[in-house]
Amino acid sequence: MIRLILVFILLALSLSFFLQNQDQLVTLRYFFGFKTAETTVYVPILSAFVIGLLVASILLFPPWVRGRIELRRKTKQLQEAEAELEQLREARRAAEPGQSPPPHEDDEPAP
Repeated sequence: MIRLILVFILLALSLSFFLQNQDQLVTLRYFFGFKTAETTVYVPILSAFVIGLLVASILLFPPWVRGRIELRRKTKQLQEAEAELEQLREARRAAEPGQSPPPHEDDEPAP
């Protein structure tokens, strides 16, 4: 919820900046004498922001995918280990029919 509020505040500030600077014209000068036609000041700023988001997304996507694959593999291993543990508990209960099994840590005590 806090992220949503922060995003809304950032968008509101950006919109107010763009609306206040509609009449400001700038010319961008690049290396080797290249320059752009006059444009409003918020266009280069917005373009740089969007390009930054794209580059960050491209750089962060492979680690995110690796993390998801690792999480899926660990979850499967955990499920297999839990199933094996339950099978061992059942085998122990079947081997000792006369004795009640010892209480587990996660079991609640009887009232």
